[in-house]
Amino acid sequence: MPDTQHSSMSGGVAVVAAPAEIDVTTAEQLRVALLRAAGHLQTVLVADLTGTLFCDSAGLTVLVRAHRRVVAEGGQLRLVLPADGPVARIIALTGLYRLIPCFRSLAEAADPRPAATTWRPSVSAARPASSALSAPVSLN
Repeated sequence: MPDTQHSSMSGGVAVVAAPAEIDVTTAEQLRVALLRAAGHLQTVLVADLTGTLFCDSAGLTVLVRAHRRVVAEGGQLRLVLPADGPVARIIALTGLYRLIPCFRSLAEAADPRPAATTWRPSVSAARPASSALSAPVSLN
């Protein structure tokens, strides 16, 4: 996965930049990158999703499993994503922001001190858009 990289930051915080698309074809490489980074972490592992334009259920599964592993080892996984970014809607709809702390900037997320999430889904991100799927269907 050429656009996923691991880089260490000061204070023992590891950052993994997620690919532009996280789906069944890239989820395994992201999982490996997160596991490698978790092996070097002292307290905080950051998954940077600011450049991610798409994330399906395979990507969400990788993030949840990475979160569980890091927490079991006494650390914390943090996500970075813009509140109005394309991945924000799926994070909001699934409620993943309640499980994994989310931040608007890498600087906030990479602070090794314990921190409360700074990211909250916007009302429009959390509410399904009106569409033909939500319109009443006639069975006549």
